[in-house]
Amino acid sequence: MSVIADHLPNAIEAGSRAASGATGLTSELVSGQAWDATVSAFDEVCQEQLYAFAVTRWPGVVQEPIIFRQDGEIVGGVLVMIQRLPLNLGAIAVSKWGPILRKSDRHDAGAIYAGMIDALIADYADRRGMMLSVLAHASVEPRNARYRYLIDRGFRRGSQLLFPDRYIVNLRLDDAAQRKSLHQKWRYHLNKSEKAGLSFEHADFSRMGEFHALYGAMTTRKQFSDHSAYDSVDRLMTMEPAELRPELFFVRHEDEVVAGAVIFKAGERAVYLYGATNDKALPLRAGYFMHWHIIRWLRDNTRARWYDLGGTDGYQGLHQFKKGMVGDAGVIEPVPPVANYASNPVAFAMGVGAFAARDAYQHARRHFDAWRNPKARPDQERKPGGED
Repeated sequence: MSVIADHLPNAIEAGSRAASGATGLTSELVSGQAWDATVSAFDEVCQEQLYAFAVTRWPGVVQEPIIFRQDGEIVGGVLVMIQRLPLNLGAIAVSKWGPILRKSDRHDAGAIYAGMIDALIADYADRRGMMLSVLAHASVEPRNARYRYLIDRGFRRGSQLLFPDRYIVNLRLDDAAQRKSLHQKWRYHLNKSEKAGLSFEHADFSRMGEFHALYGAMTTRKQFSDHSAYDSVDRLMTMEPAELRPELFFVRHEDEVVAGAVIFKAGERAVYLYGATNDKALPLRAGYFMHWHIIRWLRDNTRARWYDLGGTDGYQGLHQFKKGMVGDAGVIEPVPPVANYASNPVAFAMGVGAFAARDAYQHARRHFDAWRNPKARPDQERKPGGED
């Protein structure tokens, strides 16, 4: 057992006590390096639950990676981020997309997830007096069972994304079935792209400079403010273990690269992280060509069952493009609201206030971006309601 800060042995001891119960779970706080190596084999591994990503994306936040075992076997885990509140008024324990399971198809997967949540409540909310905030992953099912469990367990609904839908492609289809699933207009554009003299390339990190140039030129051309975690890409592309490294793809027309993409491919859900195109890509329909071949590559070279295209940030054009690619065999489901829990009413009030301040800041930033560049103004109609 390894620790990453002087105060962590108490967290390990408390976590072990809290995790033991009906499911027989025990917990262990591990180093960031050990965590990434361990979860590389998890079905539910995702970028946001990687230590190498989190310390780059949120450098001022304490990371606590916790492994859960049942009868000595690793069955799940969670990377918890501890965010201190201003003036040292408290802290929020945040789990984004976690806890995650090693095997998602276990018959007792629900009980293991519940046991991990119980352990987090016992440690972070009951013992350490924090508000615990869990953001469940978008489900491929019509109702998000994990979010429903959190609400039934006593969590309260918090913030939600303005445009929460995630567009998720089914990867386990042969070419004929996949093409048939595509919406008619998407299939039409794909057919056109296949006659445009394009070629598809799978590249390694040595060509990352080409992608950086393409991405930088695109953001300059479109004048969009980039608030993403793009500065974490190089670290992810060289991280250990190698199984967690994203894949790099390009589309070439004649002697020129016109489009590229960086794809997270570990676990059962691959994720579209970043894409970039130049001015020639649109008339060539290079985006259609690239994603079609990425889908086929992921199906043939990974164990991923789904390809998560992410959201739209409120842009109708992206909605139409991604909806057509998801087709009839994929799913469009929302990221549920944040679920918040605190044993202490003061901790809950402070945590909710902190989230409200963050939401207000992001809302102001969106308005500023739209004022500075009208192209950055969302034009997609928002859906009413959401998960309750």
